[in-house]
Amino acid sequence: MHASPLPSLSRRQFLKTTAAALGAAAAPNVIPAKARGKDGWVAPSERIVMGGIGLRGRGVHDLNWALRETDVQFVAICDANRAARERVKTLVDAKYGNTDCKMYPEMREYLASRPDIDAMLIATGDRWHALAATWAMRAGKDVYSEKPSSMTVAEGRMVVETAKRYNRVYQTGTQRLSEPNHVFCIEMARTGRLGKIHTAYAHIAPWDAAAMRTDWLPAEPEPPKEEMDWDAWLGPCPWRPYNSAYVKGGWRGHYDYHTSCIGEWGAHTFAQAQAGIDALDTTAVAYEYVNNESGDGMVTHFANGTKMILARDLNKRLWHGSCGERFDGTEGWAAAADGYSRPDVSSPALLSHTKRVIGEYVARTGRSLDHMRNFLDCVKSRDLTVANPVVMHRSMTTVHCANICMWLKRNMKFDPVKEKFIGDEEANRLLSRAMREPYHA
Repeated sequence: MHASPLPSLSRRQFLKTTAAALGAAAAPNVIPAKARGKDGWVAPSERIVMGGIGLRGRGVHDLNWALRETDVQFVAICDANRAARERVKTLVDAKYGNTDCKMYPEMREYLASRPDIDAMLIATGDRWHALAATWAMRAGKDVYSEKPSSMTVAEGRMVVETAKRYNRVYQTGTQRLSEPNHVFCIEMARTGRLGKIHTAYAHIAPWDAAAMRTDWLPAEPEPPKEEMDWDAWLGPCPWRPYNSAYVKGGWRGHYDYHTSCIGEWGAHTFAQAQAGIDALDTTAVAYEYVNNESGDGMVTHFANGTKMILARDLNKRLWHGSCGERFDGTEGWAAAADGYSRPDVSSPALLSHTKRVIGEYVARTGRSLDHMRNFLDCVKSRDLTVANPVVMHRSMTTVHCANICMWLKRNMKFDPVKEKFIGDEEANRLLSRAMREPYHA
């Protein structure tokens, strides 16, 4: 199901038109069930051809998620690490019972040489998410990108503008926006069933700090390029000497590569909280500095008068799982986090609305309560995903602003339209970062 060369004619329409014309002149043939999409098979014209970039850890989870869908055909993996791309190839080949999955060490050649690929699954380290998505969309691919999908406000804007210019479908991996417990809490808040919402809470990671390391790990002998292309691994980041710990996940907590304890979970939970207060198309306008290492307790203010408070919640007063959100209104509250069998609510009577609230959400949006399926459905329909580029960018902008508030240790005001801090040029200089040659947009 790769993209048609004719912008005015979708591939599906083109195939149907061609098939009708040929069918009128052709003699009857016996067509295999596999080709006709019968007996559980999906016809080739309806399949989404998918490739991957940087699939390890969470990325392999996402890959298995996509491989469960019968209309996905995964065909290729790109990774700077040879062992990583070989692991993905082994997994994919075992799934299909062949040896067809292709491997690529270099991203630009990969994107340019595979016009057959419709959608790209991106799960590199954080430093690459926005640039890899931008390159992929310019190459005509729809994109599912793991979170956090930007390292700066400028990167988020780049993703939004690229998706719009190239008419690409994009989903960021904030999968709780598609999970029933979270959808229920968000919709209870958004639809007024909790009264007027005055405060939302968003979970931030209960480890590490907002201020990150700016030094680098000691140099180790660099492996052969065919085994690990260190330059490509770094990508747009400043040059740093090779250290094997980075490749094993030790990049977290370093300013060059990470978005801090605030971005680690806030990349999920800020979107969840902003969804419930109808603020997915904007960003907090004021940030109150808190004198601790993490940002725990920071109050952010939205133009609609609602507060969103960052919370580590180590005492489990707001929720009892990870990546939680909570909404407090004049007539009650609701909260959800990972591992819940049902949401927490101020009154058991509120749970009687569960099926109706979720049903109304599905009817209104037409969305699947499966994040990967929502992406795949939108690849076919060209509708907006639940975690589309604007949702990603606006919630991540709140993440970045909260980080900057902590780094500079002062209260700040932000203009979501101009995407600038008000009267604070030092803070504005932190809204973007230089990208190292040749890894830039």
